[in-house]
Amino acid sequence: MSDKMNNLKKKIKKMDWRIWAIFLPGLFFVSLFTFYPMLKMIIMSFFDWQIGYQQTSPFVGLVNYTDVLGDPIAIIAITNTLLYVIVTVPLQMVIGLSIAVLINGITKLSVHFKLAYYLPVITSWVVVALLFRYIFSNYGLLNYFISDTLHLTGEPIGWLSTRFSALFAAMLLGIWKGIGWNMIIFLAALQAVPKDQYEAADIDGANRSQKFFRITLPSIRGTILFALIMLTIGGFNTYTPIAILTGGNPFHQTEVVLTWMYFQTFDALNMGYSAALSVIIAMIIMIITLVMFKFMRRGGDENAI
Repeated sequence: MSDKMNNLKKKIKKMDWRIWAIFLPGLFFVSLFTFYPMLKMIIMSFFDWQIGYQQTSPFVGLVNYTDVLGDPIAIIAITNTLLYVIVTVPLQMVIGLSIAVLINGITKLSVHFKLAYYLPVITSWVVVALLFRYIFSNYGLLNYFISDTLHLTGEPIGWLSTRFSALFAAMLLGIWKGIGWNMIIFLAALQAVPKDQYEAADIDGANRSQKFFRITLPSIRGTILFALIMLTIGGFNTYTPIAILTGGNPFHQTEVVLTWMYFQTFDALNMGYSAALSVIIAMIIMIITLVMFKFMRRGGDENAI
């Protein structure tokens, strides 16, 4: 017995250097490109950070944070981002799950349907944003259809010239582009649900609605939470649709967090302000994620998530 334990200890010691050899390079690069920039950003948020040779960056404490919270455009950008997340995330999930349920129930042409719905996901954001800008521009496809074909209006509608209509166009783009990703994620989860649960439900006389809400949804709670968190983070990171569709105009009314952060960083060179805005948004995302975890775990099996 003691010989076996000694052999086991020797094997563990021999494995130690291999484990560290695999672990340390990854830890180094994660620290270099993730942890260090995060720490640097937090530090910058307390300084009036200046770029340039021999430039000094005076410590200003919480001034950058008060500037962000007192800036009406920053509040508009945060509000627009929250509105974008609240609208696009649930719709992407509901539509993606619905399509996944339909595709999961068919055998013929399922591959073609998967390809058709997933194609927007792999299409460049820049390309589809330019396409949507053409559709919603003053003399674009949508106004041509409304004004020249249906004669509903005499003048072109400025879809991208007002705050909420421009946000609507960006939301429509985000939803259309994200449906395929949700479909694939939920389809994989649906195919992992044990078939015997549905067979038992059929024996008990359960209909499709009962099986969906009492078997399917509880079985994919972990996937729902994963998709919800990933889409929420992605929604807060939206940049390309707004940057290409409106550029934040008119008068910064369509700014989202990243477009306003980009403007402050590279146009206004206000690095400390941008760092403070980044920290605030990170805290908002963290709070929302914790609330999601608490909500999804409530009344369910915690081990399933």
